Amino acid sequence: MTVDASNWFEPIPVADFQHINKLSGENVPKELPIGEPIGGLDIRCGPILKLVGTLEDNTKNYRATILLVNKVEGNDAVQPKITYQIGPAVDEGSKPNLAVGEFPGTNFFTEDGFQFWRFNVDLTLVDYEQKIKYFINDCYKQSYQFFVPSLEQSMNVISYSCNGFSLGCDPKEYKSSLWFDVLQKHAKQHYHVMLGGGDQIYSDSIKLHSKNLQKWFSERNPMKKRHMRVDDGTIREFENYYLNHYMAWFGKGFWEGSSGRTYQTLFPMTMSQIPSVNIYDDHDIIDGFGSYHNSTMSQDYFKAVGNIAYKYYMLFQHHMSPHENVHNSTDAEPSWILSDTPGPYINQKNHSNYVRLGKEISLLGLDCRTERKLNEIIKPGTYKKIFSRLETEIKNAPEVKHLLVMLGVPILYPRLVWLEWILSSPVLKPLKALAAKGVINKGLVNEFDGGVEVLDDLNDHWCSANHKRERNYLVKKLIDFGAANGVRVTILSGDVHLCCIGRLKSKIHHYPNFHVLTDYPEEVEKENIDVLKHPELDPRLIFNVTSSAIINAPPPDPMAKLLNKRSKIHHFNKNTDEDVVPLFLQHPNGKPRDNHLFLNKRNWADLILAKQSIYKEEVDTSIRKFPAPLSDGSQEKLKSKQVDFTHIKYPLNSDSLVTTLHVEDDPNDFECKTAGYEVLIPRLSAKFQLDKVNIKHLS
Repeated sequence: MTVDASNWFEPIPVADFQHINKLSGENVPKELPIGEPIGGLDIRCGPILKLVGTLEDNTKNYRATILLVNKVEGNDAVQPKITYQIGPAVDEGSKPNLAVGEFPGTNFFTEDGFQFWRFNVDLTLVDYEQKIKYFINDCYKQSYQFFVPSLEQSMNVISYSCNGFSLGCDPKEYKSSLWFDVLQKHAKQHYHVMLGGGDQIYSDSIKLHSKNLQKWFSERNPMKKRHMRVDDGTIREFENYYLNHYMAWFGKGFWEGSSGRTYQTLFPMTMSQIPSVNIYDDHDIIDGFGSYHNSTMSQDYFKAVGNIAYKYYMLFQHHMSPHENVHNSTDAEPSWILSDTPGPYINQKNHSNYVRLGKEISLLGLDCRTERKLNEIIKPGTYKKIFSRLETEIKNAPEVKHLLVMLGVPILYPRLVWLEWILSSPVLKPLKALAAKGVINKGLVNEFDGGVEVLDDLNDHWCSANHKRERNYLVKKLIDFGAANGVRVTILSGDVHLCCIGRLKSKIHHYPNFHVLTDYPEEVEKENIDVLKHPELDPRLIFNVTSSAIINAPPPDPMAKLLNKRSKIHHFNKNTDEDVVPLFLQHPNGKPRDNHLFLNKRNWADLILAKQSIYKEEVDTSIRKFPAPLSDGSQEKLKSKQVDFTHIKYPLNSDSLVTTLHVEDDPNDFECKTAGYEVLIPRLSAKFQLDKVNIKHLS
């Protein structure tokens, strides 16, 4: 390989990406486009980067994979090869010293002439941030590059969800792509990983493409429907759908629904230059999967959809086949946290994962679909294994200060149990029967079991009546874990197509022995200070950053107003309250807003340690800031506001996690202007032993 260091520090080509954004938005093809060959290869999907792990077993390692899906005809296949150059990411004024190598590849799965190739990326972290350019059969594009942090850095993180349109949405109303905004900001502040919080693909269009599934839907006799069996032809029809649907969306950014098409070219281009870690949610399978009644979920057709969708989720989002040892063994893949038994409808073990995101940040991705039932999300035994793994990991890496926990659905969010009760009421039974027969609006009920259409969304929520107990159990475990280990827990969620930040915090702000610092028991009275003014010493402080959707349409204003009206202070226990952070003081265009809690526009988030962010020159000072828009003068306007139970200033310390929601102004503006809304999440400054108190719904 010829190494040319002269253009090593060439910037990410933002202008080219903006041109692609405009071209894709204005010229949506009528059918899936097929790209030009690359190095003699007919690549239909990829390259896609996936982060697997760093700093494992006290080493300096960095593990990732690159996925290529290559279409081959007959026996004349050209074998793909990925070589790379590696060197410093930042220009220090001297000629960069570059090294070269090759990532070993494995053809781990083949179907219908498509070869799935996984290339293992094994690197060593060093004392400076590194840039890697990679070449597919000696061919290079400007998107074939990624960055890894230095040994002393943590990763700059993206969080996103709902990366696609609902089946009936008209994409013509959303021509621009927020992925361009991601790439614009990536050019200024390198992102090392992006966390997909679920619905990375919308697969509900299987209802349009599968004739056999349509027959199952249309069967009106419940007994006949329940006993309909999936044959080999149906299996192949389902497999053909998910294979080609992923190939279109992950490969080219092309999607077609019942009301139109979209061409999001910049999504696969982003996946080729920022490694991902993903969990999955219902739309990665089909709308509402796991949240219908057992009598529906246990039917042969529904289980077949779930199991086949899972197979392609693993292939495309985790770069492995369910039949490989790397899928089934923590010895073969140590990032997995596996359950003991398969789920009730998907015949696979729960695959949650733990990944170090550099030195001071770790990630727990909770698999909330594989074991999900109407009245259970994760089995008790699986929770035990998850928290046992967390204890082990933090004990072995005490330098970790922030734990990010990915949940598909928000857990600190307004309760809509009253609406759930109304929609479940027997009073609606006659209306549901008329809707099922098409006498009144057929969209009132779903095709699966005749239930009210939005009820599966409500049943999905942690605060639904079916999940309240489990929800409180998980929240308690996270509070106790963070307090005992001196780790700040931050939850990342999506699903709801708007953005907000839920918050747990200590209810009593100055009270001797309210909590005990286990590090300094002799200074209990002195250290039990007012955590309202010093939230870095609040062991119950947990934020739930909800960023949704990066592509899908937001809900109408009345829904955001309803949530705002229903959002109250909830008492988790006698020591802990829950609310939503007042953050959205103005619209992205700068105009003032009445609803400060929920903003229903497309968005994505990033989370960056202050010492690596735009604040790196200001850290370790007495600066404290209210959560607020990043617009000029917003903190000045808040200067006269007093700190109270709702409005709290958070410190700008070097290890504060600067969390920003980037919210779109105009979905048809190809410059993709966004406004930032920021919260400074402080690390937890000590370890605490919390009082044992009663919690509602828990014995």
